[in-house]
Amino acid sequence: MSSATDNPQKLYIGGEWVEPAGGHYEVVNPADESVVGLAPEASRGQVEDAARAAAAAFEGWSRTKPEERAAILDRAADIIQREYEPWAALAQAETGAPTGIARGMQVGVGVARFRRYAKGALEPVERGLPPQVTEAGPMGAASILGALEVRQPVGVVTCITSYNNPWANPAGKVAPALAMGNTVVVKPAPQDPLSVFRMAEALHEAGVPAGVVNVVSGTSVEVGEAAVDSADVDMVSFTGSTGVGQRIAEVCGRTMKRQLMELGGKGAAIVLADADLDAAVMGIGTTFSFYSGQICTAPTRVIVHRSVYEQLVEKLQGYLAFMKVGDPAVRGTVVGPVISAAHRDRVESYVELGKKEGARIAFGGERPVVGTEGKGFYVAPTLLVDCTNDMRVVREEIFGPVVVVVPFDGDEDEAVALANDSDFGLISYVWSADAARAFRVARRLRAGGVGVNTIGRNMEAPFGGFKRSGVGRDVGSYALHAYSEMQSIVWA
Repeated sequence: MSSATDNPQKLYIGGEWVEPAGGHYEVVNPADESVVGLAPEASRGQVEDAARAAAAAFEGWSRTKPEERAAILDRAADIIQREYEPWAALAQAETGAPTGIARGMQVGVGVARFRRYAKGALEPVERGLPPQVTEAGPMGAASILGALEVRQPVGVVTCITSYNNPWANPAGKVAPALAMGNTVVVKPAPQDPLSVFRMAEALHEAGVPAGVVNVVSGTSVEVGEAAVDSADVDMVSFTGSTGVGQRIAEVCGRTMKRQLMELGGKGAAIVLADADLDAAVMGIGTTFSFYSGQICTAPTRVIVHRSVYEQLVEKLQGYLAFMKVGDPAVRGTVVGPVISAAHRDRVESYVELGKKEGARIAFGGERPVVGTEGKGFYVAPTLLVDCTNDMRVVREEIFGPVVVVVPFDGDEDEAVALANDSDFGLISYVWSADAARAFRVARRLRAGGVGVNTIGRNMEAPFGGFKRSGVGRDVGSYALHAYSEMQSIVWA
């Protein structure tokens, strides 16, 4: 009988599976602390090898016909679909995500994104501009100048991905980057890199040329640093914390590397007095259940009018009472573990901090015990109420199943001011029975996206943040734009 450690993962560099110079490390299942597999620890030199391979492959790939790039992306989607069951099980084991999320929102979205950007490879990259008539002058006679707008690939893109979604997030970077003719070096999160190597397998089998896709992993900080500061890298696409994003931006600034950053969030959820409270509770409740709150778009900061404050808190308590915390592979589990013991401790420290700051725990706060052995990195879904906007639990991203509730007494101006009084600005939300009022409030929010009476996202709408929540926009055609440079060609 084989074990999880029988086939240690290799790096993928220049179209070859390469033994890691730094050996291997264990990938741990956050649900039961078992070993999922052995991931490779790359050296700085191997990361530089990957960047050189991507640079060498760029000219050929960028000149490949869009139809050929589209066919490879489509074939990769077919292969991922073929391996759906085992790869969803792997994603679940690496992340601790409940079955529905591991299947649908991880592998399923990965397939969808490869399909979407196979079509994206065929979108026009040239657009004629209106001709311009110039007047006669010192430089010569009057003339008519034509102009063409052309989207060109950026070059080599380093894709640094987050641990909360090892399929949708990497696919959302790699697929549009490849569709536009870029080559990539992918550095997955150290906690769950094995799924990203399966993505590389799919692309390899689909016929992607050597060097176009490279995957390097490791726990060492120097692996990420090498993937960012390599002279062969032209752009960095990063999803993760604001603090790490700021350090990456500093490195990119030295050589003017292009950046696409999806950083932290502390989504404001404004609940006005006329809101459908049941709908608001369903939306806010996703914070506890979706990736155990490990999602930057979650409505974690509820700003509710005092007249409905007690009702909303009571309804949230009722919602939480039916939310099963447990083994993500067991049917009926709603909330699985967080990614690691260190992150569990961090989330719990914020709950303790909230109590010290004067917040009241209306639900949760204790550490759940799952199974007979009590293993796994579980955090109780926790509701902190009677909060004020100056508390750290309100201002800082916790990234766990914790929601804070801040009451307000005035009109929508006060709600907007509270929502905008934040370092973050990724996604915010408004609940109101008056659509005109809700849209009026939405337009005043300093956030890259606003959900009006919904937590849903249109996957063709631009996605990105204001302030410290990021730089740039992606998703849909905006991702194709993000992984391209605009060139103008003018002629007489």
